Amino acid sequence: MSTTREDLAPPHEPAAPAGRPTRSALTLIFATIFLDLLGVGILVPVIPFLVRRFESDALTVGLLALSFSAAQFLAAPILGVLSDRYGRRPVLLLSLLGSAFGYFLFGWAGALWIMFLGRIIDGFTGGNISAAQAYIADISPPEDRAKNFGLVGAAFGLGFIIGPALGGVLAKISLAAPAYGSGVLALVTMAFGYFRLPESLRPEDRTTKPLLPSDLNPLTHFFRALQRSDLWPILVAFFAINFAFSGMQTNFAVYTADKLGMGPEANAAVFAYIGVMAVLMQAVIVRKLSKRYSDRNLAAVGITIMVCGFGATAWAHDLFTLYVACTLTPIGSGLTTPTLTSLISKLVTAREQGWALGASQSAASLARIAGPVWAGWVYDRISQGAPYWTGAIWMVLALAVVLLAIRPAAGKASEVHG
Repeated sequence: MSTTREDLAPPHEPAAPAGRPTRSALTLIFATIFLDLLGVGILVPVIPFLVRRFESDALTVGLLALSFSAAQFLAAPILGVLSDRYGRRPVLLLSLLGSAFGYFLFGWAGALWIMFLGRIIDGFTGGNISAAQAYIADISPPEDRAKNFGLVGAAFGLGFIIGPALGGVLAKISLAAPAYGSGVLALVTMAFGYFRLPESLRPEDRTTKPLLPSDLNPLTHFFRALQRSDLWPILVAFFAINFAFSGMQTNFAVYTADKLGMGPEANAAVFAYIGVMAVLMQAVIVRKLSKRYSDRNLAAVGITIMVCGFGATAWAHDLFTLYVACTLTPIGSGLTTPTLTSLISKLVTAREQGWALGASQSAASLARIAGPVWAGWVYDRISQGAPYWTGAIWMVLALAVVLLAIRPAAGKASEVHG
């Protein structure tokens, strides 16, 4: 039985950087992520109103988000493994094509089941974020990963500054127009990536073992990651945070409409403000703080701030208090997401980046399956603020895991430098 160079590699050896990221490579991947998330942002303020053409309860909005996340949970680890084998670029392009088709189907839908089908298709091909994160890991040395992963959050924030505002404008044409606009943007992004985005994964760093049927089983990869003592605490924290956050995202427009009488345009303004805060945190603040503090400590502080933000959202009784809450939440998220992602990236080899980051996306997707359903159920059955104060409890769980199960020195810049 032959032995490959991959078989001889230590399973927990830290990934070697592919080299210092060039400004052009980071700019290109940032532009790709931004254009993709701009399409996502366009839909955010109008999805509840599209659904209400067929069903009026908050639970249906949550179930629609569940369908996307369930499909993404099944697909994310497979796409991550394929990106380790064939490269990041083809996975990114495939996911964008699937998103375009899903958006067009969603906008065209004349029945609720077609809307669900559109979101499922988008979910199955929605591995673009984990592939983009693996791309950044490929071109970044360990000490720069937290700040460069912040680019994903900054692109997300910019998408939510411009996207919801554009969605509010398009909604004046028709409720379906934002979905068609998102589909066009996905196609534009795919064309941009095809002509301008180079491959980041070097041939010598790709997985060479034969592709087995078990490699196409998403649960195999997810549970394999959970069995690693260094990865499971981060994956649990990812799950808890995204459980709370996904419930807030899908329920927020319902909450503000019912409690404060806000429509699509007013919600678009709030999402734009959240986007501004997210960009400021992840494009500027995190890049500075990551040079001085460990990833673990930054994540713990960020989760604590998010607990306060969720509690403030549950208590909000007017537009001013809502904006106060919407200041705290993106500040906390901006500190937490890139640093937890950086921790995962530093714990695996170059050949495992797509797999490990795909596992983190699976944890997030699993949370996005349950989180929106929980938020819709407690909203309908308990109170309007229940999705947010229960979300704060989930954040406390994430904080406990980070503080108790992750080594205090994890992600410290001085360790990376040796």
